[in-house]
Amino acid sequence: MWEPTVESVMTKEVVTARPGTTFKELVALMSEHRVSGLPVVDEAGRPVGVVSEADTLVKQEHRGGGETRPWFGRQRRARWRKATGRTAGDLMTAPAVTIGTDATVTAAARVLAEKNIRRLCVVDADGMLAGVIARRDVIGMFLRDDAEIRADIEERVFKKGMWLFPGSLTVEVVDGVATVDGSVERRTTAQIAGKLTQAIPGVVAVRNNVRYQMDDTVTSPL
Repeated sequence: MWEPTVESVMTKEVVTARPGTTFKELVALMSEHRVSGLPVVDEAGRPVGVVSEADTLVKQEHRGGGETRPWFGRQRRARWRKATGRTAGDLMTAPAVTIGTDATVTAAARVLAEKNIRRLCVVDADGMLAGVIARRDVIGMFLRDDAEIRADIEERVFKKGMWLFPGSLTVEVVDGVATVDGSVERRTTAQIAGKLTQAIPGVVAVRNNVRYQMDDTVTSPL
C-alpha cells in the first residue's frame, strides 16, 4: 500500500549550526529564521545533535546560580552543562535522532511520539543531513482536500489495492471523514476496505458501511 515518504513532506532548506557555533550566533539564527531548533552538523554534514529553544532557555533559568557543578543527579548535571555552555556543542541534545528519506510519514510520526520530540533530522543513504521533518509537517497531511483524498481512495484502495470491479464500492469524504459504501462477497474484504482507506494520508476517520454476503471470519463446526 502506498504511503507518502518523509522526503515528500520534509523541509529541505535547513538552517544548521556547527558544534563551535557560539551561543549568541545560535540565538541570532533562530530569531532571524524564525525556527525553534537547529540541527548541529559536523564538517562532513552529518547531524550530531540538535539545539532547541528549550536548550537555550536553560541559561536564563540558571542566571545567578553560580558556576559550581552539581555532584548528584544526571539531569541536574546535564542542565548545568547547558546553562554554562558557550557553543552549540555544549548546548545540543545528542546524539541527533534521525530517520531516512525513504521512511514513511507514519514511521516518522511514531518516532516523534515515542521520543516526545518536535523534529527529526532526515538523512540520506550516506548519513548526510537531507532535511528536517517536524510535527507540523506530519499533521499537515490532514489538510489535504477532500476531493483529493477521495480520488486517492478510489485509485489506490479500490482499483490498485483490492482490484475491485468499478462501482463495487463508493466513497464520500467530508472534512477528512471517509464513508465507504457498497457490497462485497466476503466480510474480510469489507474489513480490508476499511483498513486500507484509513491508511490513506489525510483520512481522519472511516465509516465502513460495506455490506457482505458471507462471514468468512467464522469457522464452521466440524
